[in-house]
Amino acid sequence: MTGQDWLEKDFYATLGVAKDADEAAIKKAYRKLARQYHPDQNPGDAKAEATFKEIGEAYSVLSDPEQRKQYDGLRAMAGGGPRFTAGAGGAGGAGGFEDIFSGMFGGGAGGAGGQRVRYSTAGGGGGGFEDILSGMFGGAQGFGGAGGGRRAGFGGPERGADLTATLTLPFRTAVEGGEMGVNSEGRSMTVRIPAGVRDGQKIKLRGKGRPGSGGGENGDLVVTVTVSPHPVFGIDGHNLTVTVPVTFAEAALGATIAVPTFDGGTVRVKVPAGSPSGKRLRVRGRGVVTPKATGDLIVTIEVVVPERLTDEARRAVEAFAAATDGADPRAGLFGAATT
Repeated sequence: MTGQDWLEKDFYATLGVAKDADEAAIKKAYRKLARQYHPDQNPGDAKAEATFKEIGEAYSVLSDPEQRKQYDGLRAMAGGGPRFTAGAGGAGGAGGFEDIFSGMFGGGAGGAGGQRVRYSTAGGGGGGFEDILSGMFGGAQGFGGAGGGRRAGFGGPERGADLTATLTLPFRTAVEGGEMGVNSEGRSMTVRIPAGVRDGQKIKLRGKGRPGSGGGENGDLVVTVTVSPHPVFGIDGHNLTVTVPVTFAEAALGATIAVPTFDGGTVRVKVPAGSPSGKRLRVRGRGVVTPKATGDLIVTIEVVVPERLTDEARRAVEAFAAATDGADPRAGLFGAATT
């Protein structure tokens, strides 16, 4: 964007806001217009696409406090007009934009006969208005000129701001990876989800934030992921977790049990004799699969106590209690509690 663009374009009118609009009003207006004129909503409509670009250009300036201040100051000096050209004579037009520049550069009466210094941006060779502004606001970094390629605006290129979004994933997508859509400021984008993504993890989409200014790069879009819970499985890094109920007899005597796997199959797991509730068993290679590593399936056993016993089962439990009379599972508990 050149200095002349700032002089010719009324960014406030483009967004439909007042010149004293605050940041929230500017952002709200931009979002509304961006949704209305987004190319995805107007396929093949060149006019809508051009308007969408104008909206983005206006927002990139007005959303940046420093650029907005410079833009307001420049247009205030110009009286809000689009161009500045010199009159034909030395008389008349006193107190205009030329007088401001004359005062700034020591040219109040300059030259013989009090002839004013005149500035023009209309056509012709170098030394025009944009070159003057270049010297005022950053020398070689000034505005683009004839034959010079695109230069930065005031103060050099500026990177666009980062945007944030949230995305809730089905558990299976978090484990296996995939693609999902996300919306940010009226734009729809596709996010590639890596296998094994964690709840709360942030995924960065480079260049998908707000546009940069003065040739600066675009900002990024940072997506925070929330993983929906699964009724059976959990995820811990590259490992999957599952809690499996076992009977008292299986835990006490040992057993080989069937455990579900995430791919819909089963795997046989050996429960050692004397296993307490909470014991963790590892099934290697049945966790999250990524290009760099494959996790395991961590099986936690939970001893289930029956709510009702048959007469025969009760007699058997009573016989077990009699056979183990004197064994105290809480031995040492109270002593340790006072340390």
